[in-house]
Amino acid sequence: QVTLVETGGGSVQAGGSQRLSCTASGGSFGTYWMGWFRQSPGKERDFVAGIGWLSGSSHYGDSVKGRFIISRDYGKATVYLQMNSLEAEDTGVYYCAARRGGAHTSPDAYTTWGQGTQVTVSA
Repeated sequence: QVTLVETGGGSVQAGGSQRLSCTASGGSFGTYWMGWFRQSPGKERDFVAGIGWLSGSSHYGDSVKGRFIISRDYGKATVYLQMNSLEAEDTGVYYCAARRGGAHTSPDAYTTWGQGTQVTVSA
């Protein structure tokens, strides 16, 4: 069974940068698509970015295009989310998720989730 653990959350000032990590264990991830989601209080869980383990192809939500970069280190079984030019609206709990198959932006399509890590951006 695949397990995901996110690290790297915390507080940062607007305009700053932060990097999140998601380390996977317990399975073979070659056919997986990995996603990052964000959930703010009272809001739905929104797609932020995703990447294919083998292909390395990526996809971004509109609100983070040009600011966030997703990458993966296959040997370390870790997916990264580099967040730049952070805005107050980026505040929320960030979740790493996995699904078998290709890219998908709906959280309902993902079968495995990490525990989440809080990111707070102050103006």
